[in-house]
Amino acid sequence: MVPEEARLSGEFERGVELFNAGEFYECHEVLEDVWRPTRGGVRFFLQALIHFAVGFYHHQQGNQTGAELQLRKALRKLAGYLPTYEGIDTGRLYREGQVALETIAGGGVIAEFPCFCRKGRLPACPT
Repeated sequence: MVPEEARLSGEFERGVELFNAGEFYECHEVLEDVWRPTRGGVRFFLQALIHFAVGFYHHQQGNQTGAELQLRKALRKLAGYLPTYEGIDTGRLYREGQVALETIAGGGVIAEFPCFCRKGRLPACPT
């Protein structure tokens, strides 16, 4: 049996790079291509990451309602994958996602988006 992380190389890595660059629409497209054939626990995890990307894309487009709905879904799904999963610091992403949701719900604008921080891999997220 192939470990889940091994199955998520290549295009998954590209999706992480796009997310961390703030290219949320493109990230969502790439991660959906990874998600479609995926089965097992990793599928729900990928859905959480896709919801984050879509939520932040909605925020960039000024769609507060869409952003809030997607981020709530992302947080609900990510909660089962704390504190790390597939090399991603999901605990940090969850905390930063909560702050982003609170900012958006309060009518604010996100100045710095969360990133998919990778444990033990470069480039690391800013601290």
